[in-house]
Amino acid sequence: VSMYPMLHLQNIWAILVENRVSVKSLVAVLSFLVLTGKAKGANVQQRVGGLHASSLYLLLLGIPGSIAHKVFHEVLLDVCSDLWSHCWPQESGKKRKKDGLKSSQAEGKRSRPQRKDILEVDEEEEEEEEVHFSGPDLMKIRDAVILLVQSLLRLLHTFPLKDRPQNASNFTQVFCKLLYFEPVIGELTFATLRSVPEMAFYGLQLLCLPKHGNQREVKYNREIDVYLRNCMLCNETLFERYTLQHVTKLCYFTNDLCVYSHLVEVLKELALPLLHILLQHICFQMVEKSEFRSHGAQAVGMLISEMTSTDYACFIKWLFNFSRHTKMVCRLFSVDVVMVLLEQVERRPEECQDPHLACFLPSKFLIQSLLFRSADGRSPTVQGHALSCLAQCLELPSLNVTRAVHNLFSASEKTHTHTHTHTHTHTKHQSLAFSPPLQFNLHLIRRDVSYYIFFNAAKENVALLLRRVKDSKTNVRKSALQALVGLLKHDVIPMSLENLAMLSERCRDPAVSVKKKALQSVGELLIARPECSAVQKAWLQGVVPAVVDSENSVQDKALEALDQILLSQVKLYSASCHLDTSQRLAWDLLCLLCHDCQNLSQYFSRAFTTWSKQDKFTPTFTTNLISHTEADHADGAWLLLSKVAASSPRLPYGKILDTWDSIVSSKGANVTTCCHILSVIGNIAAYLNEDTKDRIVNDLMYLLKTFNLSLEVISAAVETLYQLGCTEDIKLTQVGDLSFSLTYTNFYLAAIILNENGAQNLNEELMVKHLHTLGVVSLLCPAKVGKRTVLLVESVLTTHSDKLADCQIELPASQPLSQFKANSLPTRVRAHGVITLGKLCLQHEELVQRYLPVFARELEVGTEVAVRNNVVVIMCDLCVRYTTLVDHYIPNISACLRDNEAVIREQTLIMLTNLLQEEFVKWKGSLFFRFMVVLVDPVPAIASMCQYCLLHLLLKKNPEMFSQHFIECIFHFNSYCKHKSYNKFPQSESEKVRFSLKGVQNRGKRFQIYRFLLEHFTDAQRFNISNKINQTVLACFVDEELPLDADGAEILSETFNILSLKEMKLQAISNMATVAKAVLQAAQNKVVSQVQKKAFIENTVPLIISLKSLLEQKRSVLRELMAYLQVTMQDYENEVKEFFLVMSSWRLRWSLL
Repeated sequence: VSMYPMLHLQNIWAILVENRVSVKSLVAVLSFLVLTGKAKGANVQQRVGGLHASSLYLLLLGIPGSIAHKVFHEVLLDVCSDLWSHCWPQESGKKRKKDGLKSSQAEGKRSRPQRKDILEVDEEEEEEEEVHFSGPDLMKIRDAVILLVQSLLRLLHTFPLKDRPQNASNFTQVFCKLLYFEPVIGELTFATLRSVPEMAFYGLQLLCLPKHGNQREVKYNREIDVYLRNCMLCNETLFERYTLQHVTKLCYFTNDLCVYSHLVEVLKELALPLLHILLQHICFQMVEKSEFRSHGAQAVGMLISEMTSTDYACFIKWLFNFSRHTKMVCRLFSVDVVMVLLEQVERRPEECQDPHLACFLPSKFLIQSLLFRSADGRSPTVQGHALSCLAQCLELPSLNVTRAVHNLFSASEKTHTHTHTHTHTHTKHQSLAFSPPLQFNLHLIRRDVSYYIFFNAAKENVALLLRRVKDSKTNVRKSALQALVGLLKHDVIPMSLENLAMLSERCRDPAVSVKKKALQSVGELLIARPECSAVQKAWLQGVVPAVVDSENSVQDKALEALDQILLSQVKLYSASCHLDTSQRLAWDLLCLLCHDCQNLSQYFSRAFTTWSKQDKFTPTFTTNLISHTEADHADGAWLLLSKVAASSPRLPYGKILDTWDSIVSSKGANVTTCCHILSVIGNIAAYLNEDTKDRIVNDLMYLLKTFNLSLEVISAAVETLYQLGCTEDIKLTQVGDLSFSLTYTNFYLAAIILNENGAQNLNEELMVKHLHTLGVVSLLCPAKVGKRTVLLVESVLTTHSDKLADCQIELPASQPLSQFKANSLPTRVRAHGVITLGKLCLQHEELVQRYLPVFARELEVGTEVAVRNNVVVIMCDLCVRYTTLVDHYIPNISACLRDNEAVIREQTLIMLTNLLQEEFVKWKGSLFFRFMVVLVDPVPAIASMCQYCLLHLLLKKNPEMFSQHFIECIFHFNSYCKHKSYNKFPQSESEKVRFSLKGVQNRGKRFQIYRFLLEHFTDAQRFNISNKINQTVLACFVDEELPLDADGAEILSETFNILSLKEMKLQAISNMATVAKAVLQAAQNKVVSQVQKKAFIENTVPLIISLKSLLEQKRSVLRELMAYLQVTMQDYENEVKEFFLVMSSWRLRWSLL
């Protein structure tokens, strides 16, 4: 053909005859080349030659006269058109088939192994068929395939298939497969044939021409055939063929969607009957990957936009039912579809012809009945995704969508309508005197009822969201946080303390990802509402403590937020300049730290410790900071300066000293600011001259002697005095001044305590300040504290107690504080006296030995909450310095975990957790079991805190802690002491009664503890604990080491109930990150399961048989035993039957002998 480009194609037959070329022979040669290229082992040249031969045959067939010269051959035409599928390498398909075979075998429980000879034959065939091609070779084959497709298109232009339906059907199949020959980056245009898929679709369009059949029939049947094939209503599912790399899969999927959309545009009304089928099939065949779900949802939205409102409403009704499907991916995809539909223009109900379907059109239905209902579903993944999408709804431009979200969580709009209606009705009633009052009242009642129903529903929805913020699943908590912040930002729910506290609490979440999300969320809220004081407090309470988080990445995120919001906004101040929003926010936050959030000061100091190592405090920063000390926000400036001064001592001392002089002269300075200024003076003390130091010392001593300072300023003043006296020249002088303070305090205390009428003229505030001063000075000058001082402080603590009058016999030689000389000092004074005595003990070991028994007895018999609470704090502080001495009194401290006062239980839990973390206290004696009892504390907040301490602070240091103490929990909580090993640690009778959970009334509490422990066991620990229970509990009853009396029956019954718990079973694989990890875990799980079954048959079954006989004789605990057997037979039915079969055969053999 190329030799005669100017000739008409129909003259090719004459040219062939002139050159003595037989058409039949030519076709035979082309057929040989085609069959050679079709062979599985063909090389590149043979495959390219076969493709070119096919193209040439198709060109010949398309020339007029081909039928007359007998070129047409039905089978050869089909082979040539489909030759590309044999020439293009299909390694991925073979691999997929092999992998699919393996996966199908893995799904069966007991799949039969394949025969070895069959496997060997398959491997040999694969080796023979496997042909490797280089990149250039593949490009040659691809070019030949393109040439073949172009020849097919040229053939369809000239060669009619109207009388050849089989060939037309085969061409349809070929073009359908060519749609997935290669992925196309971007959308398919169908206008320019730049890729094989686009050429294939153009070929499908050519097949719809009248020359290839009846126009309407062919167009409908062929297009619908393609439609159904692209819908994959055959054997393979929507994503089975996407076995390539992830990007390639996505390209194929995008191409599919383009084909679907184009078909709908081409077919128009012909496609509508099957459009529902296509949409439903996309929904049902969707996979869980978010990228595919996103593209699929966009496709559904694009296709559904072509529907009428009635058809649209029908699909929404179907989608509502689809969102309740049992498969999680279906519910996930329904949420994605809802989000896409919400971005479209809302359809009006009057556009729907069926009034029963009109309710499905508004956005309100999509949000409230589909989206929010999914957030209340049973799957954590769906819940999290629905909540995340709910937050995104508030960012959509549609007013109806925003209003629907408001109606879910807020009654503000309804409240406005309700109030307006009342006013209007009331006015009408006044103007029309003849109106019947009964109708007016009924109208109001109906309005009230509807309003309160709406209000309660909104309140319940908010409560549901807050529960999701504290959900057990990490992804649910993260999504709920996102939704909560969105509602707060858009004023859907109020900025209440409860809502904001939920955000700040999540910044201390056990999961690192949730903590980071909470930090980000509270930051977004602060940027959106910088003027709101409540939001500022929530931000500080969430971000500032995070600087000491155990996770470094969380620390870095918190430090970055503090740096960006606070430090970077410290600019040079001038009275004439205006602070922008960011700067005003920074100073508002610093002022809050000075006043309302002073409890965050220690965390804030840790941030400056980190920043000082990074050289953030440059001279420019210090200069800018000093310029703010005379502004209206000077409190915040002095706070920053007190933190910076330790690492940047080269400050402008003159301005600092001038401020101090003004404070001394004014005598009305803010307490917090005064403390910060004193801290700055203490940090720069080494750089001051002696005259300046003497002047400051005189000022401080004058202020201390007046005792007009607050407790915080007293502590700061004493600390500053000590720092000023650290130089060699005046050290002795300053210590002498502090000693004078001790002398003055001793004189005052003696005048009050030793004088019979001293208590009558007592100034409680002044007494507290003297005690506080004494305690602070004693820490800095322990050598100046005499015996008289100690006795005076001890005398402060004496009080009368009628409670102890009846128990004099039980008192030890060391009498408690409440047994000394009685006085009438207030509880607040005695509470401060305990703190002061504790500070004296910190510096004197002999005092610790003397007063530890006193403190311990006061914990047991004291009646004043403040005194006992301070005793707990003092004893735990002493444990850090005098660990060996205090270790003996840890049971006395831990007994406070069951105190009648919640504040003491909480304080004890916190203090003991800190000691256990630092390993000043060990898990000895009854300490572990007392912690377990806190899990069932009547105050939910204390129980929740105990769970947090155990799981996220203590269990990490000792992973075997739960399993080591589990069996002993059974004996301890039932107060059973007859076992030779368990529950043998010393306890007083009062402690046994206090921590006992014995009895039917406490059964729920005991099993709550058991379940908590078992939930956090590993499979290996569950396996080991089951065996250990058999050996140490069941075997003891079988061997009659433990009597089967009433108490023993209770223990045995409880043991069987524990063994029947679902938490005792081995857990299945869940949420594996990778396939390799899943396979490894599956293998390990299988091995552990087999070992467990073997151990059960060998060890447990004989024990159960023996126990059953014993219990039948005693007529005890049989019900619990049978319940345990019923649960066990569900997992070990085959093994137990096999065991009894073997036993029966042995008995038969024994009888024959």
